[in-house]
Amino acid sequence: STISEDSLKSSLLQLECHFTWSLLKEDVDLNDLEEKINQKTVFLPDCNIKNYNLLSYVCHLSNSNDEALRNLQKAEEEIKKNHPDEIARRSLVTWGNYSWIYYHMGRYKEAQTYLSDVENSCKKLSSTAQWKIQLPEIYAEQGWVLLMFGRKYYNRAKNCFENALQDEPDNPEFNAGYAITMYRLEDHFNIQCEDVSLSLKPLKRALELDPEQTFIMALIALKLQNLNQGDEGERHIENAMQKTPDLPYVLRYAAMFYRRKREFEKAVEILKKALAVTPVSPFLHHQLGLCYKDKLFQLKETTRYPPQEQVDQLIRLCIFHFKTATDQKTNFFYAYIVLANMYIEGKMYEKAEETFQKASQINILSEKDKQEFCYYYGKFLSCQMKMESEAIKYYREGLKIGGNSFFFHKCINSLKKLLNLRIRRGLGDATDFGTLGFVHNLNSKKHEAIDCYEQAIALCPDNEEYLSALCELRLSI
Repeated sequence: STISEDSLKSSLLQLECHFTWSLLKEDVDLNDLEEKINQKTVFLPDCNIKNYNLLSYVCHLSNSNDEALRNLQKAEEEIKKNHPDEIARRSLVTWGNYSWIYYHMGRYKEAQTYLSDVENSCKKLSSTAQWKIQLPEIYAEQGWVLLMFGRKYYNRAKNCFENALQDEPDNPEFNAGYAITMYRLEDHFNIQCEDVSLSLKPLKRALELDPEQTFIMALIALKLQNLNQGDEGERHIENAMQKTPDLPYVLRYAAMFYRRKREFEKAVEILKKALAVTPVSPFLHHQLGLCYKDKLFQLKETTRYPPQEQVDQLIRLCIFHFKTATDQKTNFFYAYIVLANMYIEGKMYEKAEETFQKASQINILSEKDKQEFCYYYGKFLSCQMKMESEAIKYYREGLKIGGNSFFFHKCINSLKKLLNLRIRRGLGDATDFGTLGFVHNLNSKKHEAIDCYEQAIALCPDNEEYLSALCELRLSI
């Protein structure tokens, strides 16, 4: 009997696999993601079932379904090799992906076959399940995939690992996933905790359960360094590098550790070693660029007249590595921002403008990223391009995003400086006074804000915005 496409689709939507986990193509750079997974198949072969499942989904997103099927076959081989006694249980995600890919190829009969395999296995594993069953390893697999799809997905990843740990609280892999997710979330929000950071405890727990996890050691080291316990951190780094001297995931964090310690030569040496192992790595190029950038600023701070050729050479190296990072990963926001700033250092303003434009067009920017963009672009417009009113517009844009972040305060201070300067030079117009009023109000300086709004209204008597702001302020005092 022919299966109707609609009833097939409604069954497929109930499966637990990559196709139902809301992983959006526009949130990643597919080439970069594919490269990352290929590296993982080499350096983390223990995870190859997950690696091949994800690779097949990425191939599907890149419109190569035949390649996607080949990767699912590899996943099946790994399952047979590593879990001969639990083939059905371990194959649920793989079979789900198979049926989706066959569905997209219009091969409904094959899609239905895999769908039935999932259904029968679920029934055997649990009397109540039809298409999906809440298995801890499936939660964990989803968690790892979400981590690969970037920051937007980290909170969902955290929930997945929490669900997996409810069933198996001592599982080393689930604890590692949870700890890494907490580390990334924390790193992203730059949470400054008083005594200890939130991720340190789960990281230590993960290492306790699997003392050979050198990747976790490296993250603990960076965390301890943040908490001013650099010596203890360095012991962890040295230990990790001794145990797995060629693992790129350890080398990259070791390099970060030494760069932050301002041992730039050592950091560069480690990064070059890592690049020899994985030549295509936007992360490593970005880190190398940061080493040369920090070296450049150290040279400028410590030398009154730094030799120009040394300065030029460092700028060239920075530009080369940041540019390579953005070529290899087209949505690498931080690499674009440092690249633009390096072009400014080298007085290449057209290139800087072009790079800022590329950064602003990335579609997955968080509010914090947008604020950072507004600050650096505003600074470029005011300092290099002498376009003050344009700069003011961007600083204001950054403030509208709100929050209490580092770049929120940078935008406030720059805006205040710029407006005061314009007013002192006698160039201040109603907009400048109104904007300064807005800034003072944000800083809770109500009397200064009232003064500014009064001056703005004197210059532009009918402006509704200034009149209502002034009214509100007077009522609140």
